[in-house]
Amino acid sequence: MEQMQSFAPIILMVVIFYFMLWRPQKKQQKRRQEMLNSMKTGAKVITIGGIYGTIVELHEDYAMLRIAEKTEVKITRQSISQVLGKKEGE
Repeated sequence: MEQMQSFAPIILMVVIFYFMLWRPQKKQQKRRQEMLNSMKTGAKVITIGGIYGTIVELHEDYAMLRIAEKTEVKITRQSISQVLGKKEGE
């Protein structure tokens, strides 16, 4: 019985670790992956580097982003931080 009581704090720490760190991180990763998978051409986005642009083309690993008139850059899909809106004019 004493051995079980000595393991109780360790078990409690594992449970706290699961609910405070691991579970929220997995939820955040799932939301981010859903966001990256749901992107469409014409969506306004912000990159991790802080560049605002509009998606012109989408490919498996990368996207073409229009950052200014007649200026397009090729970026990895993973470097997109946030989707701001659906399409230009909406």
